[in-house]
Amino acid sequence: MQYLVDTHVFLWFVGNAKELSKTAQGVIEDGNNEIFISIASLWEISIKTALGKLSIKGNYESVIDDITDNSIQILPINFPHTVEQNRLPFHHRDPFDRIIVSQAIVEKMNLISADTVFDDYLNGIPVKRIW
Repeated sequence: MQYLVDTHVFLWFVGNAKELSKTAQGVIEDGNNEIFISIASLWEISIKTALGKLSIKGNYESVIDDITDNSIQILPINFPHTVEQNRLPFHHRDPFDRIIVSQAIVEKMNLISADTVFDDYLNGIPVKRIW
């Protein structure tokens, strides 16, 4: 199966953080699954590290090593993702989260996230939040 990881999930996974649920960790580590990270997550990490609002091991450029070392694929943003985002109700105003959930919906990927606000977007569609 294909899964999209939310930004915090990626950071917790590569940082071996105790906040990551066992279920999420198991899905990411299962070699039968394809794991994706949105380019929006990388943009978010870049902005927050540049502003000093997020501290990561190494510098921002080292994030690509975490991605490749864990066989994670980068999901670009394309026009259908923005169309879906445009249709979403405003349960949440965070632009990064809105595009990530839009990508999960369009690509029909379950979304790995601790953020329960995604449930409001995924209610009634065949995409689930995994935690």
